[in-house]
Amino acid sequence: MKKTIISILAIGVATAASPAMAQSNDAQAEFYVGASAGYHDVGDLPIVGTVDGIILGGYAGVDVPVGETIIIGLEGNYHFGTSDIDSEYGIAAKLGTRVGNNGQVFLRGGYQEVDFDLGNIVGGGVPAGLDDSDGDYLVGVGGQISTGNNIGLRLVVDTIGFDTVRATVGVQYNF
Repeated sequence: MKKTIISILAIGVATAASPAMAQSNDAQAEFYVGASAGYHDVGDLPIVGTVDGIILGGYAGVDVPVGETIIIGLEGNYHFGTSDIDSEYGIAAKLGTRVGNNGQVFLRGGYQEVDFDLGNIVGGGVPAGLDDSDGDYLVGVGGQISTGNNIGLRLVVDTIGFDTVRATVGVQYNF
């Protein structure tokens, strides 16, 4: 299922980008890599209470201009977690618009997998082989601004399955 969702997203972005690139000779893909930090509130679970953690990691992606203001893109992310979250990773398609000369706001949708630290959550040993991961669709909104010299700053707020809230800030290098 996960591979199917990721494949559909990748094909959709590639298909949408092809006509856009054919329409304009000056529309070039914009690649970027970044480091990010944030907080992921998974929510309250019966018996164990709040499940959350600080996340630190990175992301990489590509934006393709469609006309003068519209941007479509695809990005992946990986974060290490603290407290109740061991790690998380995912992929998302982006649809955005340019704001002014150096800004962008965007919506994103994709899939995110979260690996939990069950020993920390339940306060003890966890049986070997117990699946400690969960994944669902991701929906989010964000913005970024270029500070010059190919460096950008961004803020993103996501939800995974409309059950969690995840906010990250990042610094990125644009190629």
